[in-house]
Amino acid sequence: MNVLIGLILIGVYGYIGWRFWRGFNRTTFSQGRLYLTALWPMFLITNRAYRQNFTKALKGSR
Repeated sequence: MNVLIGLILIGVYGYIGWRFWRGFNRTTFSQGRLYLTALWPMFLITNRAYRQNFTKALKGSR
């Protein structure tokens, strides 16, 4: 059961990261695409400007 939960969490992390990666051009960021994508959960919790840009990136990447 724990393995299944872990796989689901990794899948959600990867899927949201992929959506942010695809929508990165809609943000105000100009550098650090890999860094900002890999650490999205930490930045999402701690940084208001990142949250706004993250929302822009996800809305436009469908």
